[in-house]
Order: sequence, then structure tokens, then C-alpha cells
Amino acid sequence: MLKEASSSSFSLLLGAFYLASGAACSADVLKPSHLICSGEEWSSMSSRNQACSQRDVDNLPCLQRLFLSFNNISSFDNVSCLADSTSLSDITFDGNPIAQESWYKHTILQNMMQLRQLDMKRITEEERRMASILAKKEEEKKRENQKQSLLKEKKRLTINNVARKWDLQQRVANIVTAQDRKDSDSPSQDPCQIDGSHISASPEETGSLDSGLTSALQGLSVIDSHLVELDGDTLSLYGSGALESLDRNWSAQTAGMVTTVSFTFIEFDEIVQVLPKLKIKFPNSLHLKFRETNLVMLQQFNALAQLRRIDQLTIDPQGNPVVNFTLWKYYVLFRLSHFSMQKINGTEVTQNDMIMAERLFGILAHVASSELPQYRLISILGDARKKQFRYLLETKGKKPGIVNEENNDSKRLIGENTNRATLNYTTRDFYNERLEEIKEKKKFCKMYIEDLVKEATEINMKNEALQKLWPQMFIELVRDAVIEIRNKNSYMKLCLQQITDQK
Repeated sequence: MLKEASSSSFSLLLGAFYLASGAACSADVLKPSHLICSGEEWSSMSSRNQACSQRDVDNLPCLQRLFLSFNNISSFDNVSCLADSTSLSDITFDGNPIAQESWYKHTILQNMMQLRQLDMKRITEEERRMASILAKKEEEKKRENQKQSLLKEKKRLTINNVARKWDLQQRVANIVTAQDRKDSDSPSQDPCQIDGSHISASPEETGSLDSGLTSALQGLSVIDSHLVELDGDTLSLYGSGALESLDRNWSAQTAGMVTTVSFTFIEFDEIVQVLPKLKIKFPNSLHLKFRETNLVMLQQFNALAQLRRIDQLTIDPQGNPVVNFTLWKYYVLFRLSHFSMQKINGTEVTQNDMIMAERLFGILAHVASSELPQYRLISILGDARKKQFRYLLETKGKKPGIVNEENNDSKRLIGENTNRATLNYTTRDFYNERLEEIKEKKKFCKMYIEDLVKEATEINMKNEALQKLWPQMFIELVRDAVIEIRNKNSYMKLCLQQITDQK
């Protein structure tokens, strides 16, 4: 075996194996079976030539043994061309950084199937089998990573699409609101015409909206308009279409694992409508997150009282102007005090916070409940609260001292919760429906009252006519009676005859 090579002979063999500086050497005159590269000759050569190729290997068709020890080879790409050599049977990489890698042996064996020895050690069939298994695992891992990358990219694109659609909808809503305000101030101008998702207005008012924004809104993909993601114990919903996922047949195990529910790019009024489903489907949900949900007023937090339990509440400032209110956290603590929340926006809730919330808003609930009539208050409360409220009404007039102190405390607590229950929230859609219903009822009442007034007017007119005719009618009745009884015998016979005829 060749132990060393002179500088000239190595340069000659090197020229036969690689194309140096673009000059090719003749392969038919160089047929060595052994090649030794010492020091950093291979690495310096590969750095000049970037990577070897099939043509480089063909230049040494008889090469059987290749010794590349201590050549600072750190990547398999530097020697990947050797896999194309059909004659190579023995190779060494010891002393190179590549030999320290965990994937070194099975990568070499998997790509150089023709080898019989590696680093002066014979390759066994067991080593080949293990290399094949590891290679398959690596391939599966690579495919899985690629699949995860595709899923992440799809998720990113979908979220971007949902965000873009949300932004367009908000811009359209803002333009419509501004136009409505202007129309109320200037009724002489023609208002915008709104029909479904199509919005048309005068060019002066819409500006850049006219065709570009509307066409972009209508051109968004329906398939990618929402996203439902379940990651561990967190259920993330993007876009209003994701709310339909609550109607799925979730398994008890999966639903029970969910403790955090995140809403993004969804109108809060739409979320309110599915809160009863959320309460049933995911009974262990303790943490709610809202981002870009149009939380704009404190009353909207009243809707969360219908849930079973909330330990944490996170309201992202982005897309939720309500967080700009100084006292919004205290209102949440007051209205949802029956949940005994632990954190709001990642901040621990203290006993002082609860006391301050009660001081700030306690009178509000008292005024709201005291101003409502009893029938209205009972209609607002649920069935369970109705029984508690009736119990309070029944014991309201009892003398102090009849019940013990513990019962007094429990009644006080029930009363406070009842007062808070009067602070509810009605969504815009529900309010509009109720408004339409009220309008129809008003219309019916108006027609009914008009009919009553008309009937009463007719009765009054008849009564006035009767009052005018009654004196003459009375005189005629008296006259007829006097004439009939003027002859007593004849009148008696007539009466007897009438009685006989009736029998």
C-alpha cells in the first residue's frame, strides 16, 4: 500500500481526480488504485473546486482505496462525489470533523454501498442494516419536518388572509359609519346604499374604497377565511367562520383538555352568540383571550357572566379600544366577581383590587336593580336566580334576629349577585331584532287604539243622537200607553188574548 506521496506525484494525481483551475487532465494515463491525501490537502483542494462531480470520479476508474485522514473535512457534500465511484472499496475519514458527527457512519454507509472497509475496519451486514434503518428514519424525519413547514406556511398564509379580510371589513364599517354620521348632519345629501357585502357611494365620499377595496373584499378565498388550531390545551379561533367549529362532535377527552380559548379577528357580538356552546362543549376552559374582537365598551363584559368559570382573562390592546379605559379592569372584577378571577392580562388580582372594584361600581348595580320593576327583574334572571330572588323577597319583611348571622351573610351575597345580574349586555343584532319587534308591537297597538277610538266615537255620536230624540220618543211612548188603556175593558181583553196566544 502506498504510504506517502511526493509533492509532484500528489499534484499529478490531484489533477487527475479534480479539475483544477478549469484544466482537465487525461484520465486514460492515470489509473492509480491507491490515493493518500495528507494534512489539509483535500480540504484546500475542495475549497478551490467547491465540490466534486461525477466527471472527477470518472477520471480515476481504478481507484480502490482512498485515505483522507486529517484533512479537515466537515461536510459530507465535500466527498459526496465518491458515492459514484464503482471501484472504491476502502476509505478513511478519521481525524476529520465529519467523523465526530452522530450521523457520520450511517450516512457514509448509506451513500457508499460499495465500501467494504471504513476507517480501516471491515463493514458488517449488521452495520449496513442499521445504517439503512437510520437512513429511513432520517428520511421520515425529513418528510415530517417538511410537512410541518408546509403546515406552518399554510397557517401563516391563512392568518394573513383572515387579517386582511378583517382589516377590509373594518375599513368598510368605518366608512359606512362616517357616511351615516354625515347623512344625519346633512340630510339633503344622498346616503350610501348598502346591500350585503356590496357598498356603493358617491366617489367624493368613498375615495380609494370604490372598486379596489370592494373587489379585494369580494376576492378573498372563502376556503382560507378562517382557521381553527388546537395546540395542547389551547384552542385558537381565527375569523368568524371558526366559530362553527364549536358545533363539531368534539370527543370528551379532547374537549376536556382545552383550558384556554383564544379569539382573533372575530366580532365580539358574534362571540357572545356562541358562549352557551362554549360553556357546554369545553367545560374546563378557564382562560379566555381576545385579540382584534372590537371590544369597545364596558357593557360587553357583562356577556361573559353566563360562562361556568373564568380564572384568567387576556384582552389584547390591538383591536380592543376598551383597554384604553382607566377603570376597565375594576369593572371586570366587579361584574365577574362570582368567578374570583386570578389574573387579568397576566397581572395577579389582589384583594385590594376587589375592594376597589366594589367601591367604584357597587352603587351602579344597586341603582340598576332598584330602578327595575319586579317582573322585569325576574325576567332578566335565570331559573336558578329566580328562586333565590323570590327567597329574598319572601324574607325581606322579617324582623332582624330571626335568622342567624351566617344566613344573613349568604343572603347578602345572593343579593349582590342578583344586583350584578341586572347588568347585562345586548348585542347589536339582537337589539335590532328587538327594535323591529317593538316597532311591530307599537304599530299593532296604534292600530288597535285607533279602532277603539273610532268605535268609541261612533258610540258617542249615537248617544248624542239618542239624547236629542229621546224627549219626543218619550212623549210618543206615553201617548201610546194612554191610548191603549183609555178603555179599561177593551185593554184587559186584549191582554188576555195575547196571553192565550202565547200559550
